[in-house]
Amino acid sequence: MSQLLLIRHGETEWSRDGAHTSWTDLPLTANGEEQARALRPLLAGRKIGQVWASPMARARRTAELAGLAEPQIDADLREWDYGGYEGISTAEIHRSRPDWYLFTDGVAAGPDEHPGESPEQVGARADRVLARIASSLESDEGDVALVAHAHFLRVLTARRLGLPPAAGGMFTFGTGAVGVLGTEHGRPAVVAWNARSL
Repeated sequence: MSQLLLIRHGETEWSRDGAHTSWTDLPLTANGEEQARALRPLLAGRKIGQVWASPMARARRTAELAGLAEPQIDADLREWDYGGYEGISTAEIHRSRPDWYLFTDGVAAGPDEHPGESPEQVGARADRVLARIASSLESDEGDVALVAHAHFLRVLTARRLGLPPAAGGMFTFGTGAVGVLGTEHGRPAVVAWNARSL
């Protein structure tokens, strides 16, 4: 059975500063580009059958610098829509909502074009992605790589493991890092997490 490679894009200014970034299409920093290049030897030794990426430039650039083939773009791989919390850090949010937790509380409403998403809505997107790649994961055509964003990939991990979307909060995910989901005794399992070498 093929493995699922989850790749978080490299650092941007906002990810470095802890600001929630969903639809704002920031480029990688110089450090973020180095993080992406550093993934190349880690991924080069793997047989990768499919590469999918978020439409955001930071994800597509990470895929390119990591040496992955032209990814298929999937809008469902975009980051959690943070609504009214776009560009705001958790510390800032806690000033008015001290007990706020993204994975259970969701976000404040944003503008009409970016109203924000609940954990369940993000989980539904993750389920759609997993359904699309299910047959590829069951084949021996190579691993499936998803290049996307931290919070979305954390929710997708929870859903792959049969957990509710809120369980994504149990998986931290650094910029330019990789998670590997495989199986043990026929059940989904975490093989490696938050890795920069395998």
